[in-house]
Amino acid sequence: MGNPFADFSAVEKRNIIVYMAGIMLYKFGLEAFTGSVTLLATERFKDTGSQFTRLAILQGLNQAFQCVGSIAIAPLIKRFPTKSVLSGSIFLFALLSAIIIIIDVSTGGKTPLDGKQRHGAWNSVVLFPIYSIIGICHGMVELIRRVIPRDIVGGDVIKLKRMDAIVHVFYEVAGTAGAFFSTFLVLKLGNAIAPAMTPFLFVLASVAWTFIGLLDADRDNIEHRKGLESLEQTSLLNQIGHGFKHFGQSVYLGVKIIFSSRKFIWLIPGYSVPLFTHRYLESQLSPAFAKKVLMEGAYAQIMVGGSNFGELLGALFVLFFAKKVKTPIPWLRLDALGLLIIWILPFASPEPGKSLQFAWMLAAIWIPVSFGWAAGDVSLAAYIQSALAKLEKADDKVSPLGAVMAFLYSFYIVLYAVLGPVLGQALDASAKEHGGDIQPGLVYVGGVMYTVVCVVLLASTFIPKGSFALNPSLIDDTAIEDEDEVPAETEAYYHDEIKGIKAQNAAELKA
Repeated sequence: MGNPFADFSAVEKRNIIVYMAGIMLYKFGLEAFTGSVTLLATERFKDTGSQFTRLAILQGLNQAFQCVGSIAIAPLIKRFPTKSVLSGSIFLFALLSAIIIIIDVSTGGKTPLDGKQRHGAWNSVVLFPIYSIIGICHGMVELIRRVIPRDIVGGDVIKLKRMDAIVHVFYEVAGTAGAFFSTFLVLKLGNAIAPAMTPFLFVLASVAWTFIGLLDADRDNIEHRKGLESLEQTSLLNQIGHGFKHFGQSVYLGVKIIFSSRKFIWLIPGYSVPLFTHRYLESQLSPAFAKKVLMEGAYAQIMVGGSNFGELLGALFVLFFAKKVKTPIPWLRLDALGLLIIWILPFASPEPGKSLQFAWMLAAIWIPVSFGWAAGDVSLAAYIQSALAKLEKADDKVSPLGAVMAFLYSFYIVLYAVLGPVLGQALDASAKEHGGDIQPGLVYVGGVMYTVVCVVLLASTFIPKGSFALNPSLIDDTAIEDEDEVPAETEAYYHDEIKGIKAQNAAELKA
């Protein structure tokens, strides 16, 4: 297995450690915030008759605005240092995350009494605009943390895979601890006040990330950025207009790259769809099951903690077996099979008075489900970064890597925004028809749907060249260079496409 840090230089090790410190602060605060907001919304929507539909719409709006934030990253990381964009995004996230707490406390919200939540006198409708705006910052941070590893260790596939795995390990350590700790916070402080520590943790993460150094290659890009800045000193309205234009250009470029080769086309069912099922399990199914079956919404965070621990184990396996399992294919197949475990939700229920023990049992069951997803996600992120590294040019206006990751992440967000309310309606209908029991609805939402995704994901792993082997060597250095039929022409085509965008923008600005 060897030393996981052996391949990194002293500067790279320092940058990785600084980045990990920030990511752990971010993840711990994020678990407390998102979990509490989900439980708060579930509680406030319970008397509306469309509890899970509204929760899904709230989550869907947040995801849709994450799409805006994620797409905005592509041009931003070409104009500003990546670490600056990341640090600024999380700082703004910190400010926005305090709004819900301030509203609840200022309108009379208090800590729970005898296990009963005591919220302030405010209309729950305000959750929709607040959580939507928060989604912009969330989307920027989530996407940029998938892109920044290349700035730290370069395009070497082994280094990328090891760094992604190392970071993911510490990320999930913080996530597991944050999820379990947030259960205690919700029970003691209430849904609205529980994430009070989140803004402070986000600010600390922002400060930590400002100390990340850049590679020599990235310092060379500063001169190119200076050349571009002379063309971009325009009015606020023009900059807003160019922001929308960059949005479309990023999507366009991401679509062209994704649909250009079988090396990339399978990333939609291989990356975006599993990301949806994983997030839906944590943010929708677990809270719904905890609230309606376990009768205590806070127990959802125990289940999420088990899921995070599974992600931790998955990242550890990739970290120590990066040179043995060279592609994400085996991990994705394991992820697909693990989705079938979700069938337990429609048919399992706790004995009276044993809801807490049952929540811990489900936390243990979620471990293998998330193990495969995390291993595939870490390995797949390294594959994408390495495969697109050769397309990056210092003077490109839109980053190919940023565009592809933005498209994949945005596809997942749109999928979540569309399917979330539909699946929420199924759970609400089940609750109305069966006197509050959602388990009949979970047969379709938690069983059939995940089985369909299992089949689609398994099929997608056979699309790339050489993927029929049990443990294919698809993304080693040679395979990455040789997989395209005409790699030189493809690279030139994409580079010309990006240069054309840049030239067009420059001409318009001069005019």
